[in-house]
Amino acid sequence: MGVWQAESVRITFTGHVGMAIETEGGSILCDPWFTPAYFASWFVFPRNDRLDVSPFLEPDYLYISHLHHDHFDPEFLTARVGKDTTVLLPAFGVDRLEQALRGCGFTRFIRTEHGVPVDLGGGLEVTILAMTAPADGPAGDSLLVVADPSARVLNQNDARPRDAEELTALGPFDAHFTQFSGAIWYPMVYDFPPEEMDRLGRRKREDQSSRALAYIRDVGAPHVFPCAGPPCFLDDDLWALNDLDGDPANIFPDQVHFLGYLVEHGVAGGELVVPGTVVTLDHGTCTVEQPRGDLAPDAIFADKRAHLEAYRADWAEYLAASRASWPRHRVDVLPALAAWFNPLLEIAPLTRRGVGGPVLLRLTDEPAEDPRPIDVVIDFPAGRVRAARSGDTFAYTLTVDRALVEWCIEHHAEDWVNEIFLSARFAAHRDGPYNEYIYTFFKCLSVERMAFCEGYYASRTEADESFRCGAFEVQRRCPHLRADLARFGTLRDGHVLHCKVHGWEFDLDTGRCLNADAPEHRIRARRVD
Repeated sequence: MGVWQAESVRITFTGHVGMAIETEGGSILCDPWFTPAYFASWFVFPRNDRLDVSPFLEPDYLYISHLHHDHFDPEFLTARVGKDTTVLLPAFGVDRLEQALRGCGFTRFIRTEHGVPVDLGGGLEVTILAMTAPADGPAGDSLLVVADPSARVLNQNDARPRDAEELTALGPFDAHFTQFSGAIWYPMVYDFPPEEMDRLGRRKREDQSSRALAYIRDVGAPHVFPCAGPPCFLDDDLWALNDLDGDPANIFPDQVHFLGYLVEHGVAGGELVVPGTVVTLDHGTCTVEQPRGDLAPDAIFADKRAHLEAYRADWAEYLAASRASWPRHRVDVLPALAAWFNPLLEIAPLTRRGVGGPVLLRLTDEPAEDPRPIDVVIDFPAGRVRAARSGDTFAYTLTVDRALVEWCIEHHAEDWVNEIFLSARFAAHRDGPYNEYIYTFFKCLSVERMAFCEGYYASRTEADESFRCGAFEVQRRCPHLRADLARFGTLRDGHVLHCKVHGWEFDLDTGRCLNADAPEHRIRARRVD
């Protein structure tokens, strides 16, 4: 991938949020994803398996925003991308991304500082904002700003910066690439009644769209490119997750839907990108060239169901082979998890207190050699993994095919969110509100990660500034993950504050969090009118 010779920025979209950025000062390959992810649950949509990527395999720089498998594709990076490239590293609190990229064969790194521009020469400048809360991806998430004399581009991917002023201070931007669609398992995996599932799905879909809209309005770029989702689901077990009919309760709306949403809300400049789209930015002008033939937008969106049916047929053998490769009955699961998790629970008093009770991990066997599930209890109050006992009660039950847990044990997967949970290949039941601490625990299955997580929780006692919200004076930072409520908070019914970043809500009359009624999630608020 040579240096772009024209005095402009050319961006070739490679799928999901992957892009090859060519400037006069150098080229950057960002988040190339081509290998199905999460136990072959997620596939790139629109499909990019027919895209010619040969021009982009020798970039000057490589940027991987974070370790989620729809951004970090080790199979593609190891086999296809030249190892002379220099990696641009975000300033994460732990070095797991660097270790993973070294494992792919890369040896040249530029370690950036949060929010500090880096001059790469030839007029090319990059700035990376790193988000490092435990909920920000596995070991962190990040966004990239690319600037040269002809254009300034924000690649937000699916990062959720909590300080809008910090983001907008890096502008003004000519183009903004940002997530708009689902990358989560909620509410689909829960056993909610149909009416509740429909209500929660509609709300989640609207929250995702309105959050993206808030960022787009804050950034104010004249050209907006929705990306970083949705994936598509080609396995028969997951096919129903695809939004084929514009279902308002489906959390995976596609690019065309969101572009219509922007128009409905008075935002101009929305542009469609699909694998092979070329965007050229030149001193305030923007041209978009779409691919032709099978890759053309009309070939995808005129009959989305047919596009996915053909995609599924082409990958049927891969899906079958992937499922057949999962380990089964090679691991004695209960003692293996006890040996792994018990030392982590010992150093995680804040996480254990946040969970507050035992969690049941129910392991099924498909196909069933033994129809009886294995019940593994993670007893957070006691700090031990044990077998289930008569009389146990659980606020959370997670039901998973034991083969997936065996795979995580064999590979010592330090982040089960980035393996099992994002696959949506599990079922969940909960009694009571959502508990962030449970899923965060499963992201931090190493001593280093757990120590970082505990340190983060310990640091969250700092004082907050406040802001006026309707009839209340309210702390400005969300008790959940420190989002700026002055920008991302909306008031309903005069007393319920809703945070768009993760959908959490607070009763301002009582200070109680309506998602997780724990002391550390209470909000400081006082009525002033």
